[in-house]
Amino acid sequence: MSNPEVVELPVLQEQAVVPCCPPITAGELSQADAEKMAAMFKALSDPVRLRLFSRVASHPDGEACVCDIADVGVSQPTVSHHLKKLRAAGLLTSERRGTWVYYQVAPSVVAAMSAMLDLRA
Repeated sequence: MSNPEVVELPVLQEQAVVPCCPPITAGELSQADAEKMAAMFKALSDPVRLRLFSRVASHPDGEACVCDIADVGVSQPTVSHHLKKLRAAGLLTSERRGTWVYYQVAPSVVAAMSAMLDLRA
């Protein structure tokens, strides 16, 4: 049976870009900043993870169910492993809804990574 009750979901506010690290042209990176950025780039250095990240980032709704992005040529447990690595690196956030998990690109991550590599800064 279905529940006719309507539940209102909160509206996420778009967050301002908060760079995690100073641009590389601003001076030498601290050890902590270098480790944080290296973990993000390392997570994206795997082709399967990069494809999964791309699928989430380009999904029309701004979020993607694992059921919609899992067809990347590897088994489901391997997809779960790679998504876990992307979450651990801070690149994705996730939310469980029933039996499915929905993924979103972490707020301002792409812009922060881009700002860090901006040579014009």
